[in-house]
Amino acid sequence: MKSIVRSLAVTSLLSFTTLSANATVVLVKTSLGNFEINLYDQTTPATVTNFLSYVNNGSYQNTIFHRTEKGFVAQAGGFRYSGNNTAPFTAVATQAKVKNEPKWSNVRGTIAMAKVANDANSATNQWFINLADNSSNLDLQNSGFSVFGQVTGSGMEIVDAIAALPNQLLTDPNFRSVPLRNYTAADATAKVPVTAANMVLIESITVINTDVNSASALQPKPNTLITNPPKDSGSSSGGSLGWVSLIAGLVLSAGRRIQRQRAI
Repeated sequence: MKSIVRSLAVTSLLSFTTLSANATVVLVKTSLGNFEINLYDQTTPATVTNFLSYVNNGSYQNTIFHRTEKGFVAQAGGFRYSGNNTAPFTAVATQAKVKNEPKWSNVRGTIAMAKVANDANSATNQWFINLADNSSNLDLQNSGFSVFGQVTGSGMEIVDAIAALPNQLLTDPNFRSVPLRNYTAADATAKVPVTAANMVLIESITVINTDVNSASALQPKPNTLITNPPKDSGSSSGGSLGWVSLIAGLVLSAGRRIQRQRAI
């Protein structure tokens, strides 16, 4: 497995305000259980609007968690499992890129947008949930990753269960970190075929609450690194963390030529 590149980036100074009570709550239904996410509509409006546009047009329906890194992130939003032997994973169509909004910190339980290396304003449909406090890395890298909500209640129990599933069992180098249900290393050695039942399916993401007071009890942590970067952070734009995924619109040829996107 390729090591995770933890490069840093510097951006201009920004000022931050406390989170407004305006919010939206979405329910994420998965084949391993459901969890809720409270979105930061008021303080990251472009990112939330972008995410909700995919939610409202059904783009996330029947997608999968296509990457987990234990103690780091669980990533989704970009792919469906087709079961096709030559191209088992198909990319979800993307819309316009969204402007980066690195106002909040990438602490455990927050949701943020994945993006292309060295391109701060490149997020489209892929998102990830922080499994740990990744602020020292992700708050500054590639001009900071836009946190736009947080998992609430007991939802992280479901996310942690997804992250605890075995991965590193597929031979496709672009999808080595796919978490698999009811599938073991022994199955991989025996070349037991992977099926849709082995995927962690996102059955749907739906808006369940638009109450303007739904975020009143939330206390998101400001991204202070972006406003006061450490002196040794360097001046390069940095890269996204080193797992490679596909982007929508790519063409998979017989030789599996891939246009690559670094999604954190």
